[in-house]
Amino acid sequence: MDISIASILALDGVTNGAIYALLALATVLVFAVTRVIFIPQGEFVAFGALTLALLQSGKVPGTVWFLLILAGAVALSEVIDGVRHHRPAARIAAAVLRVLVFPVAVSLLTIWLAPKNLPLLAQAALTLALVTPFGNLIYRLAYESLADASVLVLLIVSVGVHFALVGLGLFFFGAEGFRNPSFWDERFTLGSLTLTGQTIIIFVVSLALIVSLWLFFERTLRGKALRATAVNRLGARLMGISSASAGRLSLTMAAFFGALSGLLIGPTTTVFYDSGFLIGLKGFVAAVFAGLSSYPLAMVGALGVGLLESFGSFWASAFKEVIVFASILPVLLWRSLRDPHSEEH
Repeated sequence: MDISIASILALDGVTNGAIYALLALATVLVFAVTRVIFIPQGEFVAFGALTLALLQSGKVPGTVWFLLILAGAVALSEVIDGVRHHRPAARIAAAVLRVLVFPVAVSLLTIWLAPKNLPLLAQAALTLALVTPFGNLIYRLAYESLADASVLVLLIVSVGVHFALVGLGLFFFGAEGFRNPSFWDERFTLGSLTLTGQTIIIFVVSLALIVSLWLFFERTLRGKALRATAVNRLGARLMGISSASAGRLSLTMAAFFGALSGLLIGPTTTVFYDSGFLIGLKGFVAAVFAGLSSYPLAMVGALGVGLLESFGSFWASAFKEVIVFASILPVLLWRSLRDPHSEEH
């Protein structure tokens, strides 16, 4: 291996690492706020890429029908909960309206605009609007009633949600894979390196989103509420911060991060209905490097995973996934020896 090959591999690794960083940040955020190890994070990646691909072909994506079904299920649960607790009919109707208004509006807009061959950026914005509400709806259906359960129970629920989303992804999107067009087709040469416009977009968007996340936590009231919930759930409740609202917001942000990652990675690889699992798992590995607690370490871990994958594919391409996932073992062993064990109450 000479310096030119090493630099090409390093660029590829850092590019993939920027995507994994977004997923790792989402994983850390969800775990810190809700204690949920969110295995289905990668499904949002696949949904984002496949939704954009179907919009590109002028079809109404299956995301529309899936979103409406989820919204209907959450609305039904609101009605059942309201009747069980003898709430006034007006309050139940208002809760149902809050659940349905955005999913129905964005679904109708998509049905109307899908055949009109919109510009790529408009289709990307529509994709984000379709996939982002999934986080809130999934949290309310699968996790909200179990918010005080143990981490193990929440992990088992996450595995179940993952398998459900993969199966539903096959039903709504089919088994065919798609590769999306690049958002920027320019190429730039720097010595032996060739930078594509899509690579630059990945770097810029990832950096902008990371900075925006930092500003959100440091400068906004909602961000500070999420930080408070992550530090001490009971203390946050006593201060009037709703842990349910914090959980909904954290999974909504995770869905946005996942959908955006799908838009960024779609032009670089063919995405199938089940492709998100491996992509999301690499983000999870990066989050484990950070102990599921530190955002800066999650970003460093994501870059490390990207570089390990890139150089591993050069030295032993058949075992690149094994190399990446096996790297988590010494980290887990080190953390097990370093951190004292305690029973969860």
